[in-house]
Amino acid sequence: MNIVEHAVRIRRGQTTVRKLVEQCLDAISNRDDYLNAFITISVDEAKTLADRADEEIAAGRDLGPLHGIPISVKDIIDLRGLPTTAASHIPTKGKASRDAPALARLRQTGAIFIGKCNLHEFAFGTTGEISAFGPTRHPQVPGRMPGGSSSGSAVSVAAGMAIASIGTDTGGSIRIPSAACGVVGLKPTFGELSCKGVFPLAPTLDHLGPIGLTIADVGLVYQAMLTGRAVPIGVNPGSGQYGPVRLGLLRGYFLDALDPTVRTAFARAMTRLTEAGCVINEVEIPHAVDIATTYLHTVVKEGYATHAKTIRTSGEYYSQNVRERLEIGRAVTDEEYREAQQVRAVLRREVDAALDNHDALVLPTLPMPTPLSGTDTVSLGNYTLDVRDAALRLTQLFDLTGHPAITIPCGPPVDGLTCGLQLVGHHGRTVALVELGTTQEKCIRGY
Repeated sequence: MNIVEHAVRIRRGQTTVRKLVEQCLDAISNRDDYLNAFITISVDEAKTLADRADEEIAAGRDLGPLHGIPISVKDIIDLRGLPTTAASHIPTKGKASRDAPALARLRQTGAIFIGKCNLHEFAFGTTGEISAFGPTRHPQVPGRMPGGSSSGSAVSVAAGMAIASIGTDTGGSIRIPSAACGVVGLKPTFGELSCKGVFPLAPTLDHLGPIGLTIADVGLVYQAMLTGRAVPIGVNPGSGQYGPVRLGLLRGYFLDALDPTVRTAFARAMTRLTEAGCVINEVEIPHAVDIATTYLHTVVKEGYATHAKTIRTSGEYYSQNVRERLEIGRAVTDEEYREAQQVRAVLRREVDAALDNHDALVLPTLPMPTPLSGTDTVSLGNYTLDVRDAALRLTQLFDLTGHPAITIPCGPPVDGLTCGLQLVGHHGRTVALVELGTTQEKCIRGY
């Protein structure tokens, strides 16, 4: 049940905020010992705020559709009164004295923060398996990775522990676990949502965004984080005033290395979109071969700069895997970093060019169904890739360029696992992307 449906039932007297919060807390109590989606659970505060919300709504002080909706938060974002651990063994500085600004605006809408979610340590990983608090587990298929780094956030939504969640995305960390767990994840245009109050990984790549069950849900939460008001994003019946929806299908690099299950699900979604009247044209990113190196040189250089002092003084607290990857940044020269930023500018122009005369670009989110836990490599056609590289392959470009991107479940689950489809919008037009996605969501899902 999505946010608007919950809101309607509350206002019709069919349920209460207190009951909704208790349902989420019951789901946490029943399943989180195994799923390990949460680091901190705000049981007493959530119940107190639920009772207050019920009283306010009954008295006519209704703050809108998010009033009383339980939302979880990735534990790399400051939430007042709770520590921000970043899923690390490093001792925290104590409880946050204030909310991150985006969460403060969300709180103004009456949303209830039910707890803080587990993540891949310091948001530097795609599997959700490395955390000082233990690995997060897949909500539908035991033994599979939930994706990362916003692993707990995606799992909390998929498992009914929260109605929506807030995550971060530096190379795909909202979209990867959302695709793996069968939910919707939105990475807005870079800089639209302030990352103040978020422990940084790579400041020129870090994005903040929502995870939910539907595109309408993430659009509603995004607007609240941006403006402090819970205003649903309207549905645009076409691409706007210019006729049918026009999509640019990214080919070449973006379709070369796909698992057959993903290839089939994606092809069927393209057929449904075409049958629904979308115009689909093939487009290219000429420098796609440079994406991975450009991303690596950027993220490890900036990541090491963020962590260098702490690694020197408290390196023993880091997991070995995360520390070793951060330390790669020491070997990236200033010249290599400058060259990477020059290539980023080229890639942004190429994405803009691909979007020319299109409403959005379309491509898969993950090139494979989420792998078995503990897997190091995956085979995708003629390619054998490290799991991390495979997971980032189709998402990291849009962190480099800053374009908004959303992942949507694509076709019914196969053996319990879902595939994801990405829509990528024009820079600065996140709302238009959400509008477009809402009109096409049923076609993309196919069920």
